[in-house]
Amino acid sequence: MEKVIIIGSGCAGLTAAIYAARANLSPLVLEGRQPGGQLSTTTLVENYPGFPDGIDGPQLILNMHKQAETFGARFAYAEVTDFDGSNKNIRIQADDEWLETQTLIIASGASARYLQLENEEKLIGHGLTSCATCDGAFYKNVPVCVVGGGDSAAEESLFLTRFASKVYLIHRRDKMRASVIMQDRVFANKKIAPIWNTVVTKYIPDEKGEMRAVRLQNVKTNEERELPVACVFMAIGHDPNTKAYRSKLDMDADGYLITKNL
Repeated sequence: MEKVIIIGSGCAGLTAAIYAARANLSPLVLEGRQPGGQLSTTTLVENYPGFPDGIDGPQLILNMHKQAETFGARFAYAEVTDFDGSNKNIRIQADDEWLETQTLIIASGASARYLQLENEEKLIGHGLTSCATCDGAFYKNVPVCVVGGGDSAAEESLFLTRFASKVYLIHRRDKMRASVIMQDRVFANKKIAPIWNTVVTKYIPDEKGEMRAVRLQNVKTNEERELPVACVFMAIGHDPNTKAYRSKLDMDADGYLITKNL
């Protein structure tokens, strides 16, 4: 029987682990398949207090991990697949093992959203990805595109200019939603070419199953064209990792857990 189990090892999960460990609760953190969460795939973090020059995302999450471990938090590489909260003590299935805990903190984060187009699952890892820091170096001196218009899309685009010959930034609106400082950096980089009012309607693979191009459609004119790219980097938001709790916990229409009395 555990006193506290924390699902997720991103910023929220590790913060909870630090506080629980300092309270001598010896929390067990289930890190999931992507330890560190989204921060582990972020390049430079500039909006976190205490780092005037910024800090690499992986280094920041490593610091948090060490801090939680110092106070007695324990870690396990396991993913939660089922949940039973019908009794006083909560039971969760982590991989093939059932664990029981007095308190459960769900900080499972979110996963990158894709476009739900034909051949999408087959192309992930073959010219379709959501992680520039993971895969950007594989696309040296070739054109790529980033889909999105927020800070993540801006950051991905800027990072990819280190490798790609050209970075097309495809956004369905006529202006970005990113912070002003990120927009300024994007527009100042000659390697980045924004394509406004446009959506991706089709992935076009080559005979080997690798990304060759995308079909674009202008949302104002409906005009279509083909854009040759070696890889598509998705940056259109995230969906919550709450599948294991569906029909068992209250959620909103988007799948986010609803907290009560907090």
